[in-house]
Amino acid sequence: MLPLGLILLIVALVSGCNSSALYQDSSYNPPVYWGQHVVKRGETLYSIAWRYGRDYRELGNANGISPPYHIQAGQVLRLDLRGTVTSTRHTASNNQAPSGRRSDGAAARGSAEDRASTPVTPRPSRPGTASGRTQTVSNIQWRWPHVGTVIAGFSTSGKVNKGLDIAGNSGDRVRAAAAGNVVYAGSGLLGYGNLIIVNHNEQYLSAYAHNRTILVQEGEDVEAGQVIAELGSSGADRPKLHFEIRKNGNPVDPARYLPPR
Repeated sequence: MLPLGLILLIVALVSGCNSSALYQDSSYNPPVYWGQHVVKRGETLYSIAWRYGRDYRELGNANGISPPYHIQAGQVLRLDLRGTVTSTRHTASNNQAPSGRRSDGAAARGSAEDRASTPVTPRPSRPGTASGRTQTVSNIQWRWPHVGTVIAGFSTSGKVNKGLDIAGNSGDRVRAAAAGNVVYAGSGLLGYGNLIIVNHNEQYLSAYAHNRTILVQEGEDVEAGQVIAELGSSGADRPKLHFEIRKNGNPVDPARYLPPR
């Protein structure tokens, strides 16, 4: 008889394969706190934490990895929380190159103890066009990453959506929603297509999925409003931008952070 842990892993993998996007799966892709992950080439601690619904600092601490969170292909990461340990490396991958990237370009501020449910108090938007307005929330100036119409909002029940889906034309400009540091740029997360993850501070990350072309590199600092990608349909059935904000590893409603249109 198969161990319970293996059965749960098979179920998770099958449900993931049947879903066109992990951010829309019916089980809401709850955080995983068991098993292990072998780092693949191109992955970063941030993308792995994103995949398992975890906070990157928590995952790093559980594996004895400290800033700037360098990891290597073949490295084995534990997903449980049995205290800080020294991470191990897969024996078959000693000749593989490092895949971790610098993350210290982002300003690291804010309390790690805040939870995703903490009320957000928006400040008034600056005057200007919808595409140029900003709203300061949690000491970060947020702006819309694209001017298109929102075709699917954030939802944790019914038809789950961990962010906003914004309509657009292939090749449209995708802009950074706030200043930060690019901690992932690739296509390794199922259902996200060509994906960019930006670290804004210790608490907040934002993600930009389904891009046609990625215009930034991991480790690069970006400014709010900077063009970071071309909108596309990679991993999607139509051209659109899927945009997420995560606080301490948890998806939050971007509409609470972005300025009114």
